[in-house]
Amino acid sequence: MTEKYIKNAEFNLIHNQVALIKDSYKKNAAPNVIQAVKDLANTKIIELFPNATIEQKEMLDLSALKTDQEYDKYMKQLQDYLIPFPKISEAQLKKMFPKNKKLKLPDLDKINLDQLSYLSWVDISTNKKFIVFELEEKMVGIECKYNLLQKDNICSFCNRFGQVAYISTITKAKKAKNPDYYKAIGNYICFDSKECNKKITNVDYLTTFLQESLGEKTVQ
Repeated sequence: MTEKYIKNAEFNLIHNQVALIKDSYKKNAAPNVIQAVKDLANTKIIELFPNATIEQKEMLDLSALKTDQEYDKYMKQLQDYLIPFPKISEAQLKKMFPKNKKLKLPDLDKINLDQLSYLSWVDISTNKKFIVFELEEKMVGIECKYNLLQKDNICSFCNRFGQVAYISTITKAKKAKNPDYYKAIGNYICFDSKECNKKITNVDYLTTFLQESLGEKTVQ
């Protein structure tokens, strides 16, 4: 049996491609149109896994599928190969935020690690949102101030339109000629991180945001 090899964001992208194919069937699209949608979906899925084994490529291939039941079975099978978010303890979380002596922690026992690209929770009493992510094989965390917006907007992480909060954090970058220098960076992101994790299909922006927030490079 092949090892787990699918990350949450990749699984979400595959799910989106399957949804497009199923929608084409429901709309009674012409056979050549459906075939084009399937071919494009197959290409996008295979490109996610450039190092896939022959067994994995066969598993990912959806070209022979036709019915909703077959696509549902396909997605259910792929769920068994999801790479879970790294297990993390309360002690590890506290170590990530040493300056926060009254750190409010999430209930880790109630979190499904299989459906996470990043871990996030809020402390309503302090208007703070915490984000934990595996960056270059190391677990890192940032603390952000948040302001829940009244109007829906686009999330910078998952590109989903919905309820968002404006988050801002102070980078750790230093400026050589000004020791008091600081730079605040902000983004609109989903207030509900659980929903965000269900929709995110690419972690490039999330990665860049964490790298910039945690950057140690000197700013000239």
